[in-house]
Order: sequence, then C-alpha cells, then structure tokens
Amino acid sequence: MASHNQSYRAGEARGQSEEKTDQMMEIMKEKAREAKEKTAETAQAAKEKTSQTTQAAKDKTSQTAQAAKEKTAQTAQSAKEKASGTTQDAKDKTSQTAQAAKEKTGQTAQSAKEKASGTTEAAKQKRQETAQEAREKAEVGKEETGGIVQKTGEQVKSMAQGAAEAVKHTFGFDSTGDDDEYENNKTTKTPSTTYRRDY
Repeated sequence: MASHNQSYRAGEARGQSEEKTDQMMEIMKEKAREAKEKTAETAQAAKEKTSQTTQAAKDKTSQTAQAAKEKTAQTAQSAKEKASGTTQDAKDKTSQTAQAAKEKTGQTAQSAKEKASGTTEAAKQKRQETAQEAREKAEVGKEETGGIVQKTGEQVKSMAQGAAEAVKHTFGFDSTGDDDEYENNKTTKTPSTTYRRDY
C-alpha cells in the first residue's frame, strides 16, 4: 500500500515536473517569439529609418544640385549681361571717341583751310602792294632819271656853248668883230682843240 502511494506521488511529481517544464518551454517559446517579433520590428524600423534617411539625403542632394545649377545659371546670366553691358559701353565709348576724333579732324582741316586761305590772300595782297610800290618807285626813278638827263644835257650844252664863246672870244671870233678880222686871224692861227660832248 505504501509503495502504491509512493509510486502515485512519484508519478504525480513527475507529471507536475513535466507540466512545469512544458509551461517553462511555452514561456520561453513565447519570449523567443516576442524577441523575434521585436527584432523584426526593430529591423523594419531601422530599415524604414535608413530608407527615409537615404531618401532625405537623396532629396537634399537633388535640391542642393538644383540650387547649385540655378545659382550657376544665374551667375552665368549675370556675367553674360555684365559682359554685354561692358561690350556695349566699350562700343559706345569707341564710337564717341571716333566721332570726337572725326569732328576734331574736321575742325583742324577747316582751320588749316581758312588759315591757308588767309595766308594766300595776305600774300596776294602783299605781292600787289609790292608790285604797286615797285611801279611807283620805277615811275619816280624814271622821272628823276629823265630830269637828271635833261639837266645834264642842258648843263653840257651850256658848258659847250660857253667854251665855244670863250674860244671865239679868245681868237676874236665873237659876233661883235668884223669879218675881215676874222679872216685875218683865221689865216694866221688855226685852233687844233677838239671838244667832245658827253650826254
């Protein structure tokens, strides 16, 4: 009877132990399943987080690239407009300089033309005045020369006539003497002096 009770108790204890073991196994399985689910959830969350981070980084990179592209385009457009403005300014400056040089050349040429015209007119007037003075001097010289020649001729004629009268008087040939006396003096003395009249 005692052994029967012992066997019953041993079986009961074994059954309780097995039941307890089964419970522990179920608990461990449940915990393992929870841990697995937790790990899966964590992995999924990490995956989603990584995907979101990657997408955000991709979007950020795209936005940065787009902003850089727009900035580069704006800089290029600004540089193009600035270069165009500088080129236009240089073109306008060159045009203005060329126009100023053209006007300056025209003014210089006109001034030179007017100066040359004035110089030519002054030279022409000077030549006319010089020619007039030369004609007047020539006329005065002609009149003076004519007067001198006439005066010299009259002086020479007067001197010759005086010399002739003196000779006649010396030899008794003056108009107041007689013809006979003239003939007598002529036979006795013949003058040999020759007179030259210079005009």
